[in-house]
Amino acid sequence: MGIADYFKPVGSMTAEEVREFLKNKNPDEYDLIDVRQPLEYERGHIPGARLIPVGELSDHIQELDPDKPTITY
Repeated sequence: MGIADYFKPVGSMTAEEVREFLKNKNPDEYDLIDVRQPLEYERGHIPGARLIPVGELSDHIQELDPDKPTITY
């Protein structure tokens, strides 16, 4: 991933679109990332979401599959 990748347009989805997407896909077909803080994650998160706080995202970006859609919230 190069610096230019950080400036590409990013699509967005409504909550309902995300619900439909998750309902119609197998969990191994996408990356679901919760970028909130650990306490917020512990209070509740979407099942299957992986916690990567936004401040640590750049340290873990190589762990995400570039060939899969990535949903962050």
